[in-house]
Amino acid sequence: MARDPDTIEREIEQARKALASTLDQLSEKADPKRLAESAKTSVLAKLEEPKVKYPLIGAGVLIAALLVRKLFR
Repeated sequence: MARDPDTIEREIEQARKALASTLDQLSEKADPKRLAESAKTSVLAKLEEPKVKYPLIGAGVLIAALLVRKLFR
């Protein structure tokens, strides 16, 4: 049974709109500025965790102490 040409055209137009919407969503998700901001936020949040924050502070103090020791020897 043959399909009505008007129905086919409507389905094609609906598919085009859905594709355009999907492409818009993908372009928003793939925006480099948005990705960079998301990565920055994620890293900053991770650095605020006590399990990460305090060992980094300790490592920094140790390095500073070693540098001071090396300079005054």
